[in-house]
Amino acid sequence: MKDFRGFTGTTLVYPDHVGTGDLSWENGCFCLSSDSKDGYLTLPPDFLVAPGFIDEHIHGAGGTDTMDGTIAALENIAKSLPQEGVTSFNATTMTMDENSIIKALRNVKAYRAAPHEGARLIGAHLEGPFISPKHPGAQDPSKILPCDVQTFQTFEKASGDAIRIVTFAYEENGKELLSYLRGHGITASIGHSDCLSGLLKEGLDGGISSVTHTYNAQRGFAHREVGIVGTALLDDRLHCELIADLKHVSPDAIRLLFKCKKKGSVILISDSTEGKFLAPGEYELGGQKVEIFDGVARLEDGTIAGSVLSLNKALANAAALAEGYSLSDLINCVSLNPAKNLGLDKDYGSLEQGKKADFVVMDYEFRVFLTCVGGHIVFVDPKFKAKYL
Repeated sequence: MKDFRGFTGTTLVYPDHVGTGDLSWENGCFCLSSDSKDGYLTLPPDFLVAPGFIDEHIHGAGGTDTMDGTIAALENIAKSLPQEGVTSFNATTMTMDENSIIKALRNVKAYRAAPHEGARLIGAHLEGPFISPKHPGAQDPSKILPCDVQTFQTFEKASGDAIRIVTFAYEENGKELLSYLRGHGITASIGHSDCLSGLLKEGLDGGISSVTHTYNAQRGFAHREVGIVGTALLDDRLHCELIADLKHVSPDAIRLLFKCKKKGSVILISDSTEGKFLAPGEYELGGQKVEIFDGVARLEDGTIAGSVLSLNKALANAAALAEGYSLSDLINCVSLNPAKNLGLDKDYGSLEQGKKADFVVMDYEFRVFLTCVGGHIVFVDPKFKAKYL
């Protein structure tokens, strides 16, 4: 495969504009372009170079899951994701028994201790067990625990301090845990929660900064109690995750979120399961059987259980519904916005000098042709390879 070290005269997607220019990298990071353009590619205007996608909330893909607790499982996920433009991800846990969660987190620590191919594992998303039994979603209600700092510290130690974000129900004894999370630079995300709006405002003042899969598995909006959904729409302090597969959330609900939130606040996630990229059939999520049919993953009782969504498809869906959003605004939803939510925007999320050289080549319909992590190719479409590399 032809080696290359940059682009010249190519359409580049920046956080606030799209323009034609040069892009270079060395030692895994973006750098100033050299005068010599030897080893540079020039792509036609129907191609875009955008920052690599960050999936802050993903359970599995390609037949394996974070809760499998093996290096091979994470390797498989990491190698599967670049085909949709994902260059970084959080391995997301489920509400299972403590030993299973600890095993999965220890595995994250072990995986991160050595180099691997594919998308970069930037950390863990602890989704449960500190959630509400009133909104378990696809989580196992029998394994739910009230918020507890000591238990969380056990998880934190097992992960090697790799937990980047925690989904929790603030109303379930969450005040002390919130204080601990914010004191240690960990993103606190309200989710799987029945929290009333008044109490949630207290939590926001204490440092809650994110909403896990907005609309899903949380107290909804009512005219006398706006709940989590209403607070999410109103409060600019909150980043809002969104599963834009048109299954979890209706088109109108997606329009409403983009209309109400300021630009920079919406984060597209996959929340995908091991069945992503595979044929319809029976799979597993958090120790529970999941059937995937017609693009939807469901438990045996019909509850939607994660997704099979890819982030480039989420972008395409959102593009048709996000009124007033430019191409840059949309790409930020899978790059700079999650980087900021996780406190990692110094190194990730945009095509800026000094940041990790993670990028994707795609067209205006968000079809992915090339994905690079640290300047190294981790996915390439065969036709693109034959013509340009």
